[in-house]
Amino acid sequence: MSDAREPAWLIVNADDYGYYGGVSRGILDAAAQGIVTATGVLANAARFDDDVPALRECSALDAGVHLNLTSGEPLAAPMRAALARWGGRFPGKFAIARAVATGAVPIAAVESEWRAQIERCLRAGLALRFLNSHEHVHMHPRLFGLAQRLCAAYGIEHLRFTAATPAPARTAAARGAGARLRGAIVGVLAAAARARLDRPVARFLGLECSGRLGRADLDAIAAGLQPGEVYELMCHPGRPAPGDVDDARLLGYHDWQGEFAALTAPGLRDRLAAAGVQLIGYRELEVAGGRLVVRAPGDAATTN
Repeated sequence: MSDAREPAWLIVNADDYGYYGGVSRGILDAAAQGIVTATGVLANAARFDDDVPALRECSALDAGVHLNLTSGEPLAAPMRAALARWGGRFPGKFAIARAVATGAVPIAAVESEWRAQIERCLRAGLALRFLNSHEHVHMHPRLFGLAQRLCAAYGIEHLRFTAATPAPARTAAARGAGARLRGAIVGVLAAAARARLDRPVARFLGLECSGRLGRADLDAIAAGLQPGEVYELMCHPGRPAPGDVDDARLLGYHDWQGEFAALTAPGLRDRLAAAGVQLIGYRELEVAGGRLVVRAPGDAATTN
């Protein structure tokens, strides 16, 4: 049972490490200068070998695998064969969702690909503490159970449970039709997956402002956190150089620099502390008695 004297515990998890050089730099800097405590790695990214050494040496960040079916080229031969109609490359999220649902992309091919992504990270010397996925594809009804099985197979305790949360009034008014559709889809997927959930999970935040998390969003989110609860805030900071990203769709979706500025703003840690929020990483979580256990400084344990 939560104690009102406890803080709200917050993991700040940056997606897409390895996506672009400027994204990886921004995540590392947001950990050093701001509040980011974890990051998910795109293991099939072209920059993987270039960017992983810096992450391996960054003691401030917990690493996980950002399982991918929607961007770039697969690592595993069965998945490349299954994607022949798309030239052996991952299609968009709606195309892959249909292909998985109809069996055009077999679950066995997905499993071989996700195992290859996890194992590439392990070979690179990363201590993996969680799994999540690019564009939340692991929440697909045919893939959620697989993601849980892979956690068990590799001894990875934590899995992101993407869920739609009520948006702060400012954010709800500002977000567009695309964001509302994303929230509706995720809401349906989360409702279906919750009955199959086999582990305690952090309460998910950030879907409503995905790609454009700002200072006002952070303040509104912090004000709504409950003492003793464990939360995961998804974010997308970056520091791309001019010409680093040439995909107009991504440039329209992401305000990487704006998120970086919000997550490294002077006084942010003090504002969070004043709101009763304490930053943690996955390394400070344990699963005990069917609950998430937070080991606070001094090894004091509390349960969520």
